[in-house]
Amino acid sequence: MRLLALLAVAVLLTVVQARAQVYEPYDGYDEYGGYGYDDPYSPYPPPPYYDPAPGYEEPLYDRRAPSTRSARGNIVIATREHTLIYTTANGEQFVYPIAVGREGKQWYGTTRVVSKRMHPEWRPTASMRQKNPRLPAVVKPGPNNPLGTRAIYLADGLLRIHGTNDPSSIGTNASSGCFRMYLEDVEELYDMVQPGTRVIVQR
Repeated sequence: MRLLALLAVAVLLTVVQARAQVYEPYDGYDEYGGYGYDDPYSPYPPPPYYDPAPGYEEPLYDRRAPSTRSARGNIVIATREHTLIYTTANGEQFVYPIAVGREGKQWYGTTRVVSKRMHPEWRPTASMRQKNPRLPAVVKPGPNNPLGTRAIYLADGLLRIHGTNDPSSIGTNASSGCFRMYLEDVEELYDMVQPGTRVIVQR
């Protein structure tokens, strides 16, 4: 009897282990490193078979973190990390991925926000048009506007924090010196910052 009982236990364990190893097909919400496949901040690409259910939206993760008092009320841009950090007066910190200037087009220092504009026009500089005569004098607001839906102008008059019509450039050195953001990010930042906000651009 004891031998039969031991054999029964061994068979049961084998079945449990086999069940534990059964492959479960994709259920519509797997994650890599805490990121959902639809998360715009995920460093991992979705698998080739990924097809979310119609109308399904994965949640965006809260990008706020504790802040130090010295950073409150400021925008800090970390160029090498392709990151923009805005800290509110209450100490909430918002961290965004950005695109920065190409090599030789990067600027470092301290400046301030002087104005903001919704649905801005883009006017290429004279040097840009000289290099590319096909550029128009003015690009009106719309999907072809490289400034996106919001522009935050800095004190030097040429540098801006703005959206982009090329989201694939975020996280790279791609601009002529401005700081590009995803449209949803720049719209959020636009609503929070005001003229006079200090902007610190680090290497």
